[in-house]
Amino acid sequence: LEGKVKKPKRVQIGSRVTLDDERCILCSRCIRFCQEIAKDDVLGFTERGGHTILTAHPDKRLENNYSLNTVDICPVGALTSSHFRFEMRVWFLKETKSICTSCATGCNTIIGSREDVIYRQTPRENVAVNSVWMCDYGRLNFEYLTSPERLLEPEIFSGDKLQPADWKTVISHTALQLRHFSGRDIAIVASGRMTNEELWLTARLAQQLNASFIDIVPRKGEGDDILLSQDRNPNTNGAKIMLGLEGTTGASLEAIAASVAEGRIKALVVLGEDPTEFGITVEQLKKLPSFITMNILRNAATAHATAILPSAAYAEKRGSMINGRGRLQRLNRAVRPPGQAREDWEILRDLLQEFTGSNGLGSIEDVFRQMAESLQPLAGLSLSKIGDLGVKVMATPESSATPSPPGEPSDEEFFERPPLHAVK
Repeated sequence: LEGKVKKPKRVQIGSRVTLDDERCILCSRCIRFCQEIAKDDVLGFTERGGHTILTAHPDKRLENNYSLNTVDICPVGALTSSHFRFEMRVWFLKETKSICTSCATGCNTIIGSREDVIYRQTPRENVAVNSVWMCDYGRLNFEYLTSPERLLEPEIFSGDKLQPADWKTVISHTALQLRHFSGRDIAIVASGRMTNEELWLTARLAQQLNASFIDIVPRKGEGDDILLSQDRNPNTNGAKIMLGLEGTTGASLEAIAASVAEGRIKALVVLGEDPTEFGITVEQLKKLPSFITMNILRNAATAHATAILPSAAYAEKRGSMINGRGRLQRLNRAVRPPGQAREDWEILRDLLQEFTGSNGLGSIEDVFRQMAESLQPLAGLSLSKIGDLGVKVMATPESSATPSPPGEPSDEEFFERPPLHAVK
């Protein structure tokens, strides 16, 4: 009798993908994906007849930024994610519809979690944004949520050091610091990674403080002509609308850094960013009478803050963002924030209430309603009406400059907002 044909198992065809050739049915989906979508002809068949196997071409490995999509389209599990392999049974995972926040494309995703731990992110179909694909960079960009550098409790500078305190004390202490300054004494640096709701409340706080400087930190990287945008801020368009920024974002950062260096700025509020990365030194931060920081992780600046407000990461909160093509989309909470960290909008609301009294913002829906009443692009919308696939709310230069995913309609077909009754 002829012996059983044995094929290779646990083959690392790339740093992120493991192949089990005994499962492979030779459908060639992964080969076609690499050739037609990723534009990286790296996989093929070798041998003949019953001995045919899938493999990487000689001297090549599956290392392109879209390699994990081959795992998604493999019908038999021959290709598996090296990161997720044997980590968790998929039927134990809670699946949450959300969006990727690693760049301005805003790929639609499903976050797989269990007991407040994220195990994987996979693409969710949206022909107006990402078709059924997403890049590996965005897919794997969630491990920082469990970093040992997470900020877990609010702190205030008391005596000669930062000390933990309850939220009510820290919010009151922060408001008291800011009350001593106004106008050109205050600068607020927000983040293009914040949601529209958070940015809206930031703008209201700046208005209340009469702050002269407000801006976000631009974040650029190498893009491609598939999905990855050069703009690594997921909500640049939202920041422009909510904060009233015109022209290029980050234009005020040099002036802010110079004013801090010269001692003209007395209070610096930094939300989700590290001021040492836009020209402010640690020594200058130490001299500030008031340096308020709200962030997820500790950085070079947090140790010198007068108040630390630990906030929630993208998968730990709800909200909305406007992607690079002007599409308003929702992100949803998949896991709870660790420790005493809170959702950013709640922190900003409580801080704002210290100045204005009760503002009637009991939920994030209330914040969005306030935005929709004031901003024409959001008129008639609510968080629920955005739906799982989002709504086009603005035209942007990137709409025509960035091609749609291969095989999908052009972006222009999605410019007009659908009737509100059609949005689920």
